[in-house]
Amino acid sequence: MSLFKNIFSKDKKETLDKGLEKSKSSFFGKLSKAVAGKSKVDDEVLDNLEEVLVTSDVGVNTTLKIIERIEARVSKDKYLGTEELNQILREEIAGLLSETHLGEEKEISIPGNNKPHVIMVVGVNGVGKTTTIGKLAHQLKNQGLHVVLGAGDTFRAAAIDQLQVWADRVAVPIIKQKMGSDPASVAFDTLNAAVADNADVVLIDTAGRLHNKVNLMNELSKVKRVMQKVVPDAPHEVLLVLDGSTGQNAFEQAKQFTKATEVTSLAVTKLDGTAKGGVVIGISDQFQIPVKYIGVGEGIEDLQVFNKYEFVDSFFRL
Repeated sequence: MSLFKNIFSKDKKETLDKGLEKSKSSFFGKLSKAVAGKSKVDDEVLDNLEEVLVTSDVGVNTTLKIIERIEARVSKDKYLGTEELNQILREEIAGLLSETHLGEEKEISIPGNNKPHVIMVVGVNGVGKTTTIGKLAHQLKNQGLHVVLGAGDTFRAAAIDQLQVWADRVAVPIIKQKMGSDPASVAFDTLNAAVADNADVVLIDTAGRLHNKVNLMNELSKVKRVMQKVVPDAPHEVLLVLDGSTGQNAFEQAKQFTKATEVTSLAVTKLDGTAKGGVVIGISDQFQIPVKYIGVGEGIEDLQVFNKYEFVDSFFRL
């Protein structure tokens, strides 16, 4: 099908295939049981498929949308064999994701209309936030962009130290203060330094605690207000990092953060170590916020742009 033309490089596609292997194996194991002994897609197969999708962390609401789409296909085509079910799933899930994603991006990039382009990165501790910032900085620097990091998670000494390790590894400047400092002050210093140094991109880390909604909103709002004293329209992006291996817990984190601040894009990490890759489909559909990046391996290049066609192709390829 032309929709699924390969647009990634061979190496990147192989990394994506490998990163989704556990999710794919788990899904197809369940799917083969769901259609065992059946030659056509009937009500029983659809009921079983619904259970497969829900237990694959796609989420109830998104699962119901997918089932409705397949029911419409069955009604229109009158007879659909179970051997066609895999292709139908690929097409309908890609179609569903099309409502949120443009999906043609191949490389990590930033818009060229803001300088510096300020990305505020949010998410709870342990989701891979610092690693995502480091890998993103590496790939942007490789494109010839001048990147500056801001260590705005001042509540944990380890967070500042971890970001320093990445700054050293990638060889980009980092602005930091001592543990317990005001995060807004760090953001202010970072943007001032970035403007003075004519930087292209600023990546600001933030505190990784799941506060109550009011405290979180107040803190992130303060950081934004202070940044806007230096760069009036900052931040240009608010990137929420979620751990894909936590499955439905990632939905809850997304819900909390999207209530507390205006999240503009998502990164879903640790997909290579889990069978819960279906969570990417559900999260991108339910929150109508584009999944921009996915983490599919430990390597520094293994943060990839999320491309719906490549993802669905890898997930459903037999």
